[in-house]
Amino acid sequence: MQAYSTFLFISHLAVSFHSLHICFLSLFTGGTGPTSDTGWGCMLRCGQMIFAQALVCRHLGRDWRWIKGKRQMDNYFNVLNAFIDKKDSYYSIHQIAQMGVGEGKSIGQWYGPNTVAQVLKKLATFDTWSSLAVHIAMDNTVVMEEIRRLCQSNFTCAGAAACPAVESDVLYNGYPEEAGVRDRLSLWKPLVLLIPLRLGLTEINEAYIETLKHCFMMPQSLGVIGGKPNSAHYFIGYVGEELIYLDPHTTQPAVEPNDSGCLPDESFHCQHPPCRMSIAELDPSIAVGFFCNTEEDFNDWCQQIKKLSLVRGALPMFELVERQPSHFSNPDVLNLTPGDKELLAASARRNSSDADRLERFFDSEDEDFEILSL
Repeated sequence: MQAYSTFLFISHLAVSFHSLHICFLSLFTGGTGPTSDTGWGCMLRCGQMIFAQALVCRHLGRDWRWIKGKRQMDNYFNVLNAFIDKKDSYYSIHQIAQMGVGEGKSIGQWYGPNTVAQVLKKLATFDTWSSLAVHIAMDNTVVMEEIRRLCQSNFTCAGAAACPAVESDVLYNGYPEEAGVRDRLSLWKPLVLLIPLRLGLTEINEAYIETLKHCFMMPQSLGVIGGKPNSAHYFIGYVGEELIYLDPHTTQPAVEPNDSGCLPDESFHCQHPPCRMSIAELDPSIAVGFFCNTEEDFNDWCQQIKKLSLVRGALPMFELVERQPSHFSNPDVLNLTPGDKELLAASARRNSSDADRLERFFDSEDEDFEILSL
């Protein structure tokens, strides 16, 4: 796991962007099974990176920057601890791989953007420290009513210090067990919005390129997970006709907390520039991410999306609607087990219209939704 800080020049505007750079690890700790995710974990690591960026925005703010040798605030270590490769960390590779089994993905099997988004949504429900509302917009449609209903309910948010006292070295998930907890009520849960998309059959449709560029320029942007065929990357911006991305395809040893329970962070940060690739080389199966810390952020994002639909030469990648269209599948189907899905499908076959809707929904899963270029 690494972090990287850089300055991107996006459409002639200097934009500062910071994200954790999480790579393959050659040593897992805390159990049996695979000792490395090399060869199969790149999309899982990209999922960690886009979610780590969300946690950075949530707990440290978009203006936070890592400076070598500077003492970091407590929540910085909280974020790192949430992704450390131990089974009891909220978003560890262990948790993602195990949760993916429920999505029909065996441990060691390659994920697509849609699957990793669904897995992260489920894991976030256990992250009471961050208290995020995670919404996956399916069918290329973002329903504003659903998001407001998800985010506007009162909730409990717990705060925590990053490092325990020197005498304790036990960490639980993203923060220490004995950290001070202070509950507070809020009218808006911070939103992580992930939108799985397919922007072409075997290659990206150039009609979507301008829209994709504008998404990177939005202040709510978390970036994009996707990549080249069979090689996942985390895209954080663009320069001209090239995408800027962080590449997880570097193997390094797992990092262990020191005796005081804090993570040594020297290896979390790299100084080399990020990678670049032509936008035309992008595999059409991607997931776009946004973070709205407040309701005002979400309303501003909606206005930007509406204005984007008026930009000449920018074909919308997804639709923004106020209410769920009548032809949509029930969103609760996302949480069904494979057995429940089979029973529901059998019931739906007795009603041809329901069967058509179910077939349309399940066809959007990774096996059909993410056909990689040959």
